[in-house]
Amino acid sequence: MGGMNNGLLAVIPARGGSKALPGKNIRPLGGLPLIAHSILMAKMCPEIDRVLVSTDDEKIADVAKTFGADVPFLRPKALAQDETPMWPVLQHVLEHVTTQEGKEYNSLLLLDPTSPGRFPEDIRKALQKLDQNVQTTGVIGVSQPEFNPIWHCVVEKEGWMEPLIRGGGIYGRRQDVPTVYRINASLYIWRSSFVRSCHGNWLEQGKYLLCEIPESRAIHIDTIHEFERTELLLKNNLISFPWMERK
Repeated sequence: MGGMNNGLLAVIPARGGSKALPGKNIRPLGGLPLIAHSILMAKMCPEIDRVLVSTDDEKIADVAKTFGADVPFLRPKALAQDETPMWPVLQHVLEHVTTQEGKEYNSLLLLDPTSPGRFPEDIRKALQKLDQNVQTTGVIGVSQPEFNPIWHCVVEKEGWMEPLIRGGGIYGRRQDVPTVYRINASLYIWRSSFVRSCHGNWLEQGKYLLCEIPESRAIHIDTIHEFERTELLLKNNLISFPWMERK
């Protein structure tokens, strides 16, 4: 066992095929391929021992290597389908580093390349939370949405409008409504032992702490519209990424 020698493994999953936006993982954002933002951010974190990209695509693998990521294998096609869930992809990574390289990592950090707005200090904060509480399975990146679903979200049942969350109407003033967070796909850290052993819904099976990042940085890019909007935010300095300033 590597023990403390191998602390945190960052995994950036990047499939080649994307129906919504072909080639999105290497499409330029602010002059850098989208995946490069996650790689460069991870390289700024001394807490991260290794940055590994899991991809089925040679082109993505080449770009990832150019920016300093490790691509020790090409992901099997069976794990690179439209409907492939993320969990088996992460289990495959751990399986590979253990059986092929004889390495163990205490924890695994998932960095989705389509969510480039998290910063090194967010990773540091999340890791500290994980380290300080032995009961914690993982730490999940969240932010406060601009509206509160307890008050504002409704569903349609048999043609009529009904509150999504029953009893939300008891709050008379906005400031009395409990704070609601959303999982924003910015970062997920789990203990590796849990990733290996969990089969089924990870969210329901673990004990999690929240790592809040501002909603303004909770960017998620899946469509051309989201790409262009993020480009505008960068161009107008409404957001800035610290790894771009170093270039």
